Amino acid sequence: MSFPLSPRARSGPRRRSLLAAAPAALLVAGCSAGSEDAGASGGSRPSAADRARARAARDSRELAERYDAVVAAHPKLAKRLRPLRAEVVRHAEAFGGTAEPSPSPSGPGSPSASAPASVPAVPAKEKDALAGLAAAERELAGRRAKALLDAPGELARLLASVAAAGAAHVYLLTEA
Repeated sequence: MSFPLSPRARSGPRRRSLLAAAPAALLVAGCSAGSEDAGASGGSRPSAADRARARAARDSRELAERYDAVVAAHPKLAKRLRPLRAEVVRHAEAFGGTAEPSPSPSGPGSPSASAPASVPAVPAKEKDALAGLAAAERELAGRRAKALLDAPGELARLLASVAAAGAAHVYLLTEA
């Protein structure tokens, strides 16, 4: 049994013509978005996501260097800080950075000599040194939490995860 046609005249495109045109529209939109990305990444300026990822890797490397400086100044803290530093190095690797091996505390002052000028001086008291590391972790976790709001999906998830790990490090560094 067939249904009678509506006496109303249809205006606008028919469903079949829309379904036929949709893949073509998606293809055109995909090509134009891809060509813009290719031009941006092929040029001298990296994308915002690439810059955020590079900064996060650099921040993690600098934090690992700070851990190294504290261990060099307070060797008794090495056992406690080694797992946290290893996590920070894995964070740098996850963001695409390169892992730098931990300097061996064979000689006093040797790791400090290789530490860059950006690492602040380590306090003489262990408790103050741990508080300094906790403050650095807290500040970095806050910056990452703020940065994830503008990051694309996968990078935002990675930033959130690493920020949460940093918050856990703060807790572990400040517990008695």
